[in-house]
Amino acid sequence: MQHLSFRNQDSMPALGLGTWKAQGEELIEAIIKAVTMGYRHIDTAMIYHNEHEIGQAIKQLIDSGVVTREELFVTSKLWNDAHLEADVATAAAESLGKLGLDYLDLYLIHWPIAFKHTVILPESFQDYHTLAQAPLHKTWQAMEALKASGRVKHIGVSNFTVRHLEGLAPFCKEFPEVNQVELHPLLQQESLLEYCQKHNILLTAYAPLGSGDRHQSMKAEQEPNLFAIKQIHGLAQKYDVTPGQILISWHLNRGCSVIPKAMQEIHLEENYAARHIVWAPEDLASIKDLDQHYRFINGHFFDCPEQGYGWVFA
Repeated sequence: MQHLSFRNQDSMPALGLGTWKAQGEELIEAIIKAVTMGYRHIDTAMIYHNEHEIGQAIKQLIDSGVVTREELFVTSKLWNDAHLEADVATAAAESLGKLGLDYLDLYLIHWPIAFKHTVILPESFQDYHTLAQAPLHKTWQAMEALKASGRVKHIGVSNFTVRHLEGLAPFCKEFPEVNQVELHPLLQQESLLEYCQKHNILLTAYAPLGSGDRHQSMKAEQEPNLFAIKQIHGLAQKYDVTPGQILISWHLNRGCSVIPKAMQEIHLEENYAARHIVWAPEDLASIKDLDQHYRFINGHFFDCPEQGYGWVFA
């Protein structure tokens, strides 16, 4: 398994299992199959409403001797209603309780947006804190304190742009260790990748296959299909793999981690096998021509101009 190194030389498995939109017994079974297969990196979040099931699966795996806790890398995320300094540690403790774990390997600020406490999804502008009321750097300082407590091993962010990261920089004792963002050939984020590499921030790709199973309300009309790109099919034929494996492998060969979701055993196996594909440099370079700066998850659902939140990726 390919690993990426943190600044302190701890490591994170580059290929992980994403769990957004996965719940119940199907998820428990998928995690057990995945870890038995060799996966060691599991990604979740408070808002996925599946930390309890993931904890059940982890307990079964440890109790049966398939894996030890130390061999697993578990990520969760701070939801937008817990950005005030006093709420960060409590939110992490709640996630740990649901997961049945003593520590998280990685804890991320999920979005650079703050809701009022206990607001899971806002219904009006009154449900938001402004960034003056809940500054991101104060949330980050609480994350640093959480790491110092030992309850989380590493800390980072998600859905942060270069602008957000630069805004944090003057206030950091420690810069974020990971930034988890949407990445795929149609959204390559080269400037963000270069910035993160320069500052030793690991970049993790979510929605690497386009997240086609997300709710219809989150989809644009006639949005592109990553699996239908002719160049991706051509590379799949060249390397004798599936288009999905090409899409996953591209991130690994680019130096990023990637967390595709899969529930069926055949897809888990295919995704896991993608780590063996080694690209010719010219093929890796050729993917650059596909970039359209296209986002499947564009953040408009958090628009709130009344409180200073426009399009989060603007």
